[in-house]
Amino acid sequence: MGLKIYGIGASRASRPFWAALELDVPFEHINQSYKNGGTRTPEFLAINPNGHIPVVVDERPEGKVTVWESMACALYIARVHGKADGQSITPANAREEAEALRWSFWTVTEMETDALTVLMHRLAMPEDQRKPELADKAESRLKVPLAVLEKHLQDQKARGESYLAANRFTVADLCVASVAAWVRPADHLLSQFPLTHHWLHQCLGRPAQKQSRALGG
Repeated sequence: MGLKIYGIGASRASRPFWAALELDVPFEHINQSYKNGGTRTPEFLAINPNGHIPVVVDERPEGKVTVWESMACALYIARVHGKADGQSITPANAREEAEALRWSFWTVTEMETDALTVLMHRLAMPEDQRKPELADKAESRLKVPLAVLEKHLQDQKARGESYLAANRFTVADLCVASVAAWVRPADHLLSQFPLTHHWLHQCLGRPAQKQSRALGG
């Protein structure tokens, strides 16, 4: 029995790592990189035929559970391995569960592509390979979802709540912050959304987040 997480911290695998670390859930880290065809071997494709990390494999009394897709992995760990006690990252009621689901799907559909473009063309790629014009266009498009996020945080503040789903950090914040973090090279853009800027700083300052990023190569 036990939980295994395949991946490295410098990838989307940081999401399930972060969730497990927040919950203090023991897991075996399988240091699986996407580099040099590592996720295209027959052995790995037997676990995830898509050839991507992360993968969560949960050996349970009722049998083995395999989860692909980073957001699904994080949500699964929070739901199955956390306690709905109103203190952890696990949603404690239907409203919190709905917020975790909708914001996680939202950030993939509305933010991730443009956020990754900003990260790659402002910071991650070698400077001679960057295309600033692509980052400029992505930042312009990101103003729309960032305004949506800012408005939600304003509404939450009016409710006396500091985070996306509650007055505590939950898996909803984890999932969205893991994508919004890629926009940080465009600090001039984030500064236009002060509540979002502060919220993101609080999320990324959590010890479990920093630990998750340090796992593997």
